[in-house]
Amino acid sequence: MRGSRIGRVGWLVIVGTGLWGMGCRGHSGQQALSLAQEALPVVFTDATQEAGIRFLHNNGANGEKWLPETMGSGCVFFDYNNDGWPDLYLVNGRDWTEEELRRGGTKRRVPPKGRTTGKLFRNRGDGTFEDVTQQAGLDVEMFGMGCAAGDYDNDGDEDLYVTALGRNFLFRNNGDGTFTEVAKAMGVEDGGWSTSCAFLDYDRDGDLDLFVCHYVVWSPEGDIWCTLDGKHKSYCTPEKYTGEVSQLFRNDGHRFTRVTREAGLERTGEGKRAQGKSLGVAILDYNDDGWLDIAVANDTEPNYLFHNNGDGTFAEVGISAGIAYSETGVARGAMGIDAADYCRCGKPSLLIGNFSNQMLALYHNQSLKDMPFFVDKAPTSEVGRKSRLYLAFGVFFFDYDNDGWLDFFVANGHIEDDIHAVQNDVYHEQEPLVFRNLGTHRQGGREETVFRFVGEQLGEAMQRRIVGRGAAYADYDLDGDVDILITTNGGPAYLLRNEGGHRHRKLRLELRGHPLCSAIGAKVKVHLGREVQTYMVRSGSSYCSQSELPLTIGLDRAEKVDLLEVIWPDGRVETFPNLAADQRLRIVEGKGIVSQEGFPPPRGEIR
Repeated sequence: MRGSRIGRVGWLVIVGTGLWGMGCRGHSGQQALSLAQEALPVVFTDATQEAGIRFLHNNGANGEKWLPETMGSGCVFFDYNNDGWPDLYLVNGRDWTEEELRRGGTKRRVPPKGRTTGKLFRNRGDGTFEDVTQQAGLDVEMFGMGCAAGDYDNDGDEDLYVTALGRNFLFRNNGDGTFTEVAKAMGVEDGGWSTSCAFLDYDRDGDLDLFVCHYVVWSPEGDIWCTLDGKHKSYCTPEKYTGEVSQLFRNDGHRFTRVTREAGLERTGEGKRAQGKSLGVAILDYNDDGWLDIAVANDTEPNYLFHNNGDGTFAEVGISAGIAYSETGVARGAMGIDAADYCRCGKPSLLIGNFSNQMLALYHNQSLKDMPFFVDKAPTSEVGRKSRLYLAFGVFFFDYDNDGWLDFFVANGHIEDDIHAVQNDVYHEQEPLVFRNLGTHRQGGREETVFRFVGEQLGEAMQRRIVGRGAAYADYDLDGDVDILITTNGGPAYLLRNEGGHRHRKLRLELRGHPLCSAIGAKVKVHLGREVQTYMVRSGSSYCSQSELPLTIGLDRAEKVDLLEVIWPDGRVETFPNLAADQRLRIVEGKGIVSQEGFPPPRGEIR
């Protein structure tokens, strides 16, 4: 959340050379330029009001600038009623109680907003949503932070886990449009201050386990007084607080068991207690060995990479892997994180959002089988130059124009509402960033993936300054391109509809595994001639948020996929040759393709 003291007042960008991805096929420099010139017109329009999404985040701010007020909150796209249309849940906060104010030695200074809860919006399938929070049993008040969805009990519908200050909530999907809160009964109520979370089957036993990020030890009476200008209170840097250890819960079929210590997650690679002040988590298989690893974005502490040993334990290798620090050896203020194979190299790289004056981190995966190795490419590229002044929270890879190359999105917003008074070039409200992937080109014997900032080309909605926090994507209107949901701190949520991305060829894949119904952890390899695109069905990522589980795969102008490989979480491999483009496919493990449909006509069109 906050960088070092040096980072708060300025940042010296030292440009290094570094190594680059070996063995990645791609476009030549001229071809990359041609890609940029041939880009189909895409605009993101604000569809929030039209879609019927009425939501206002309550951060509890009472004028005291208590640290939790500026950190929330997230969102998730998930199909809770199994009708094929992505629904959405928005996490909310609440007013501070009179007891909390008393403990903090203050009185209520602003009028209370009243009872506020998270919101579940059912997708009607016509471009609009209906607020079904109360009838679904999700009108629960909490100081919420993050969320993730997954079918933890393998009954065929997605359940919802929500993190909060003080305790967490597990809402079991009853399959009839309602949920039952079972966190305590299932052993995942937890405590302290939780942030992002993710479901994963780390032990490959066929059910979903749960990883929960923890931030710092905080209480109203323990809030620390800090200042930016020497006069007024500001939100204090996490360096002033003790970090909490993130938690791993193993699903034993009937209940979860906390296994953080036994799994080796309490210690870092240096043998220190893993008090990472963690804000973001990404699940990945960085070395393609079939076992899911865990990457954690930490705020003013070194980032973690927990290598899955395949025996129920992990080894923390963040420093040796090169993702713990910046290239100058500084632990940055990391918020959100995502993982994806953006260069078609067959292995996932990492994107991490950092504090202002620190730039994004784009860690390219050059790992060998037994040696994790990542190189940050942001400092030597437009990514670093453009993102330096932004405070990045939600981040994710996505292919917004369906050209087959993964682009990425960043939701930005500072934590201090008066930051502009002390840093003239930094603002509280900040516009999002979108970088388009132009493919790889060869230069001087090396191959580099080129990202180009394109936010100014994507419409007014992408240029609006907001206090961004969570972010997720889904093809909510099923027109063949992915749309974006952004949450703001103390403000509304924004649904941005993608208009134009559907014009390229694509596939939408919904995977159902056996016994792991959610198919979280399944890998998909798309063969187009000599090129191979690799994807994974993943929970978590971004900041306190999760995108939909179905995969939208861009095919550019290809009329068919030569071969589709699905590597299921249990290791089974199924192949599907010669698949026509522009289809929505439902694939069930062991049963093959059980449903094939086209895309409905898009409602939004660029003329």
